[in-house]
Amino acid sequence: MTDSAEYVRPPTPPIDPRVAELASKLHEHDTKLLANDYYSRGGRDGEADGDADDEQDSNMSDSELFAELEKDDEDDLMLANLREQRMEALKSELARTRDLREQEHGRYTEIMDEKEVLKTSAREARCVVHFYHRDFRRCQIMDKHLELIAPHHFKTRFFRVFVENVPWLVEKLQIKVLPCVVCFIGGVSKDRLIGFEELGNDDAFTTATLELRLAQSGVIDSREGKVNKLASKYAKPSIRGREVEDEEDWRSDE
Repeated sequence: MTDSAEYVRPPTPPIDPRVAELASKLHEHDTKLLANDYYSRGGRDGEADGDADDEQDSNMSDSELFAELEKDDEDDLMLANLREQRMEALKSELARTRDLREQEHGRYTEIMDEKEVLKTSAREARCVVHFYHRDFRRCQIMDKHLELIAPHHFKTRFFRVFVENVPWLVEKLQIKVLPCVVCFIGGVSKDRLIGFEELGNDDAFTTATLELRLAQSGVIDSREGKVNKLASKYAKPSIRGREVEDEEDWRSDE
């Protein structure tokens, strides 16, 4: 190669950030040790008076520096593990939400088959079942409110059944007045609303009033915080747990 030939400098390999940080701390450490040695040999008194933090850092040994870096690594690892756990929890919740959506959660639907009503009420953790008749105006009012409530309580299944499609269930639950909303928790009939008696006995009751009443039964979670749960006189041990006492037909609460 001639003298006039241009020398091409090879590219500098990348430096690991942790190595660079360690080298910087070691360099700072050595510099402070040299400074302390200079002051101990008669350096200027004014410059010898460093603050307490600098003196503490200058007395830090190499092993202490490595220990500090290892602690930083442990903290980073802990944060990474926590982040991974949160991601897994989020994935599980999304999968559960998808499964519930496939099971008609978040919607107010209708089930036509009596056997399917029994299976659904037994399978679901919590469900609200409206027993209705097409000719009753108050049943239509109840439908309107339940349809508004259902999307806000994804963990609870909401559906309605036409009483003429479920004669055996109507008989076992002794449903005689419509509309009748039965609350099932863990497959057990826990509470019921008969007509509008507990809603002010007024057709103009609000959706919030019905939602609060359902929350008191425990079949939905309150969006306003804790509520006092009711010990309803209508609670039953199970769908099959009580025989019919009379043969009176159901009627409208109008």
